[in-house]
Order: sequence, then structure tokens, then C-alpha cells
Amino acid sequence: METLRLTADRAGERADAFLARCVPGLTRSAAQRLLEEGAVTLGGRPVKKNYKTAPGNVLEAVLPDPEPVAILPQNIPLDVVYEDADVIVVNKPVGLVVHPAPGHPDGTLVNALLYHCGDSLSGINGELRPGIVHRIDRDTSGLIIAAKNDKAHLALAAQLQDHSLARVYEAVAVGNLREDAGTVDAPIGRHPVDRKKMAIDRKNGRPAVTHWSVLGRYPGYTHVECRLETGRTHQIRVHLASIGHPLLGDVVYGSKKPWPGLAGQCLHARKLRFVHPSTGKPVELECPLPDWFEKVLKQIDK
Repeated sequence: METLRLTADRAGERADAFLARCVPGLTRSAAQRLLEEGAVTLGGRPVKKNYKTAPGNVLEAVLPDPEPVAILPQNIPLDVVYEDADVIVVNKPVGLVVHPAPGHPDGTLVNALLYHCGDSLSGINGELRPGIVHRIDRDTSGLIIAAKNDKAHLALAAQLQDHSLARVYEAVAVGNLREDAGTVDAPIGRHPVDRKKMAIDRKNGRPAVTHWSVLGRYPGYTHVECRLETGRTHQIRVHLASIGHPLLGDVVYGSKKPWPGLAGQCLHARKLRFVHPSTGKPVELECPLPDWFEKVLKQIDK
């Protein structure tokens, strides 16, 4: 078991929300279970999940030892861009789901990492699993990082929160953006009607910022680079659609007609930069545009 000492920095925040925000990888439901089990204390007394924090409160949370999950290792080929004892960075192909979910019980990146990494797994959130720090959509390709131990997981998750873990994408947007660069600063939340979609939600959404710049202009399309300041679900897709330039091939937020030869949106995670959790030195990685992306650029150039 591991005991964490967490100092509250907000007034009136529910204890379960505070834990989920401050303990990387801990979901709100998992935080509620810890509170219900008396594993979180304040001054030696158990804290209820609806307790409202005050700045300076020091909560002690006892995290359970990791337990194996029912996810089988599978020998799925991985394009490993970088790997050491702490982290592994993979160039994910289009079509590979990151984590098992309804409809995708196996054949995922996590299944592949379980096979590749063996016992080198992080155990954040009480589960023995590869430390998936961030995710990318099934039909998005490119760089994704996973932690191989708890220390690395916590360090990378902290970098994700303070924006020092930088992710740069390339995409093809529909239409011609007027400016050469810009920023979309608009909070994102669940769509009010379609719960499978995300939407701009200025009342209840979470802060989301995307910086974009033009890499190339084509008749009716724009090749753009997008740098994430935050990491909300479908962030680039929602943000560019919100300014009238959905991604080419995105049948969820753009045209319902798919682009010939594209499995989904034209989006590739091109670059990744992070501070190594053990050495403290910056690591910068890049992977080339996949063949399908280059083919799209040739198609729209015609």
C-alpha cells in the first residue's frame, strides 16, 4: 500500500473530486470507494466523500496495492519509438484502440503493452496495468506514451496537468483558414443530447486550449499543425469544427460522408516532448507522417 499526503488548494471542493483531480490515474468512482472504505483521513479522522475542502487541509489517502486485471497479453506488433526502464513511446496506427472498452474487449494497445512489457507495469488506481497517461482516438495515429512504473506514471501525469508534456498534431481541415495561426480557447464537455460526442460547453465544460498554425494551403483544405495546451476528449476535432473547419474525414463533427480511403479523421500525433521522470532531462520525439496522410495531401493538391 502507498500513503499520499495531499494539501487542498481550493475552498468548497468535494473530497472525491479533489482526490480524482490530484491523484493521477484515480477516477472519481475509485476516489469515492476509498472514502467509503475509510482510506482517506483528515487529522486522523475518516473523510466523507461530500466533505468540502478548505485551503491548507492535508488529506492522507492510503492507496491499495495493485490487483491484476482481466486483460490478456496479446502479441500485437508495436512500432516502438522510444523505450527504457521508465517509459515506452509507441507510434500507434489507425484502427488500434488504446484501452479495452465495450465493443473492443481485446486487440487493444493495452493488450499489446501487457505482452511487450511483461511485469514492468504501473499500478496507479489499484490496477496492475500499463500506465496509459493520455489517449488518442482509435482512428488517430501517432505518438502515445505509457509509464512502466508508478513513479514514472505520477511524474508524467503531473506534466500532463501543468502542460509541460507537449503534444503536437498534424491534421487536414476542411476549408481555408484566413489567418496563418490562431488559438481556440473554449471549454469542452459532453454533448447535451448525444452522450457519445463532445461539444463546446461554456457553462459546465472543462478548460480547453488548442494552438494551431498553417503548414500548407490547398483548394478547399488546409494542412495545419495543432499544439495542445490541454488534453480533452476529441479536443482538436471539436475545436476546429467549432470555428467552421472540421477535420477531413471526421463523420462525427464534420461531413457525414467519409473521405475515400480514410478510416476516420485526418489527424496524426506527430511530436511529443516530456521531461524524463528519472533523469530530469527533456526528451523530444517525432514520427513521420504515415503513408495514408501523405496520400491525402496528394489527393487534395489535385
